[in-house]
Amino acid sequence: MTIRILHTSDWHLGCPFAWIPADAGAVLRERRFDVIREIADLARDHCVDAVLVAGDVFDSQHVGDALLDRTLEILASWGGPWVLLPGNHDAARAESVWTRLARRGPPASVRIALERAPIPIAAGRATVLPAPLADRRSPDDPSEWMDDAPSPPEAVRIGLAHGVVEGLTATAARVFNPIARDRAVRAGLDYLALGDRHGTLEVAPRTWYAGTPEPDEFRYREAGHVLLVELDGPTAPPRVVPISTGRFHWVEQQLELAPLPAVELSARIEALRRALPAAPERCVLRLVLEGSVDLTGRAAVDEAVARLAAAVRHLDRIDRLALQPTELELAALDDGGPIGVCARRLHDRTRRAPSEEDRAVAELALRLLWQETDRLAKGEGAGG
Repeated sequence: MTIRILHTSDWHLGCPFAWIPADAGAVLRERRFDVIREIADLARDHCVDAVLVAGDVFDSQHVGDALLDRTLEILASWGGPWVLLPGNHDAARAESVWTRLARRGPPASVRIALERAPIPIAAGRATVLPAPLADRRSPDDPSEWMDDAPSPPEAVRIGLAHGVVEGLTATAARVFNPIARDRAVRAGLDYLALGDRHGTLEVAPRTWYAGTPEPDEFRYREAGHVLLVELDGPTAPPRVVPISTGRFHWVEQQLELAPLPAVELSARIEALRRALPAAPERCVLRLVLEGSVDLTGRAAVDEAVARLAAAVRHLDRIDRLALQPTELELAALDDGGPIGVCARRLHDRTRRAPSEEDRAVAELALRLLWQETDRLAKGEGAGG
């Protein structure tokens, strides 16, 4: 009979999203609970034998007790087995978020894999071999014990680990919590369920990262899934079906600008809105602006970006624009008196500032001077 599991990871419950203010951050925090409810519904709908959570269930060791109670309430909405693995964010220390959770009396259906010991599921027809992390960073492969781990000969062997598969990162820096790329072969695993990488990826034969079920960063376009895994028996190849669960899209866009008519600059930013992969309110957007614009163009860009920010769930603006006023703009500021002198000095400082911070201050002052002068020229009057 086929073994059917849901493989998920990196829930990061309690992630504060501190850099996303006000309502947008609150919505993203709440969404992480909503998606766990949806996983419970998927488990019920697909009649799975277990849900395996490959680490980083919680964002930190210091989440509040109310969050733990809420988590248990959601998990109890599906009565089948949940196997929760400590990851690097919620490592299984002597006193940890897991010991606090255990003291709260989780239902029998919730199994916390605190030890490297086999866990039978599906009435013994499958064995889960968990590799909990006891520290946030370890130089040792937590999955190595699986090679000699016992299991009944007729049982499907499923590894559960959290770490970085060898060769997955291009950096030469030391890798913590490394996992052998051929661990499934070495340990005779029918499937190796991994966490840590937030994007879905088949990284080796019988070896998958599920990724986070709700996207939470800009790096991974393939985030926002859980994996439905079917195993017909020992040595049979797994059938893995990614199921989309993500609601919000995290999009990073880089826009190179040049001194152009204001209407064209506005149109280029408006085109970004039309190209979003979902409705704007379901997008978290990082917009990197590079190149250069004149004073009129900068005002047009700021207005267009403000309209875009009002439409999306959150906009993170990274501004690398250089300000290059035209001679006509500088001439318009030259009243033959102190305003003109100030404008010329500020313009000179934008080109010769001793630091990036000084340059940014000079550009801001020049823009404000331009805006106020332009407003007065249009007859709007001081003080609005």
